[in-house]
Amino acid sequence: MDYSDIKKIFFKLNPENAHKIAEFGMRISTKIPFISDYLVDNFCFIDTKLSQNIFGLNFLNPVGLAGGFDKNATMIAPLSAMGFGFLEYGTLTPKPQDGNPKPRLFRLIEEKSIQNAMGFNNDGLDKIKARASKVYPFSIPLIANIGKNKITPNDMAIKDYEILVKGLDSCCDAFVINISSPNTPNLRDLQSESFINELFAALSNLTKKPLILKIAPDMSIDSAISLCLTAANAGFKGLIINNTSVDYSLTPKAKDFGGISGQLIKDKSKELFKEVAKELYGKAVLISCGGIDNGQDAFERIKMGASLVQIYTSFIYEGPSICKNINSQILNLALSEGYENISQAVGANLRR
Repeated sequence: MDYSDIKKIFFKLNPENAHKIAEFGMRISTKIPFISDYLVDNFCFIDTKLSQNIFGLNFLNPVGLAGGFDKNATMIAPLSAMGFGFLEYGTLTPKPQDGNPKPRLFRLIEEKSIQNAMGFNNDGLDKIKARASKVYPFSIPLIANIGKNKITPNDMAIKDYEILVKGLDSCCDAFVINISSPNTPNLRDLQSESFINELFAALSNLTKKPLILKIAPDMSIDSAISLCLTAANAGFKGLIINNTSVDYSLTPKAKDFGGISGQLIKDKSKELFKEVAKELYGKAVLISCGGIDNGQDAFERIKMGASLVQIYTSFIYEGPSICKNINSQILNLALSEGYENISQAVGANLRR
């Protein structure tokens, strides 16, 4: 039975139930002798030409898992055995919260996309910290994706981020600051230059770990560039472009709530990344996310200026072989164009 057979079964289930079953399977898999070795042998692609030193950390390859898949840090070991170069856990909040009412997760199968309105459902800082602490330091970089509680008003939001940075500083390698999810009311209002400056000033006193800002894809290009420049000038070391989209004109099948990810936002994400990278390349580490499902997509973003890329929706549609496939394709493309390693390809289009 290959992944296409497994997917047929999973896709007959409610998306959240399918995710819970997959999570349970991953959690028990590492307790069974030889399973981890099997996963590594079949799903990892290792070549030193793909490795990079970024933020003072060793990334074995440039393909990471975006936040939202492993919200509660329960799948770190099995996910790492599937070939990812780095992992995000979260988004987590200081206090546990249930998230938005169900149904809140929808497959757009023909478009190989997903629409979610989860709302930062997670177990909260204390439980997630306890889990992450058991595995950290880890064999690949672990990044904590953090957000504010729904009940926290925006004028108190910085306090939530301070609590999370203090609490997680000993069990992650970097922080992703999530102020761009469309599923927490008014969260995107925090994507302002004044808030970014105030936020970095507060958090930089609490950690020496890199702070990475994740932005939404739905702002204008000029606004995105301005916000990213503000973040880089403030001291943010990295930028993730981008989160899910609320552009419901992308498909007539879209709900009128939640964020869209996957193939439907590929072009939108690529265009935004390209324009932001023209201004931000060399000023911060750029991470591209949105609609990537093959090595050609990933390599194109890398040459545009991405040091790293992230996937999520394509992992669900293509299965555990996707990292191996993307990484092998990236390497073949890089070598065919005369690059000796992936680092030489980063930002190549901007250096011509």
